[in-house]
Amino acid sequence: MSAAPSADAASPKKSPKKLIIGIVAALVLLLAGGGGALFMMKKGAHAEEGAEEEAPAAEEHAPKAAHKSGPPVFLPLDPFTVNLADKDSERYAQVGITLEVDSPEMAEQLKSYMPAIRNNVLMVLSHKTADELLDRAGKEKLAAEIMRESVRPMGIEIEDEDEDEAAEEAPKPKKKKKKKKKATYNPVQQVLFSNFIIQ
Repeated sequence: MSAAPSADAASPKKSPKKLIIGIVAALVLLLAGGGGALFMMKKGAHAEEGAEEEAPAAEEHAPKAAHKSGPPVFLPLDPFTVNLADKDSERYAQVGITLEVDSPEMAEQLKSYMPAIRNNVLMVLSHKTADELLDRAGKEKLAAEIMRESVRPMGIEIEDEDEDEAAEEAPKPKKKKKKKKKATYNPVQQVLFSNFIIQ
């Protein structure tokens, strides 16, 4: 009989303190794991939102023409009547011009420069002859010149493509490769003629 009580005394009794500590430790581990998983999921969601927020910010710095939406914006100019530069006879041109611009804000800004714009367009027209303006190539060249001259009062200098081509064709000894200049932003997208009469 004395052997049985000694066997009971040899096996330690589990105390309720150790059981509670084990349960608390398991709960802490479980909560820490769940919290870490929740943190990682939120971090991934914030990264996606940040990428979405960065995309519009990048679009704001892009030229307006790149993400243009809606109908085009047109700025009609009053008709021009000008004597042409023909020496053999007295000829004149009556030309209606409309500028297509990239935004309504730019159209309003151009309106404030309208006297200078009209002056520049008149100067371009008055140096043309009837022969230059009768064929399509002459009209296209005139449109390019008007596009360049219409933004000059705003301080935007667009290089003349004809002058660039002439400079490239001229024989010059080249030792260094010439870097191409970055194209200057032009808010005037297109020059449209609403009427074109030469008499």
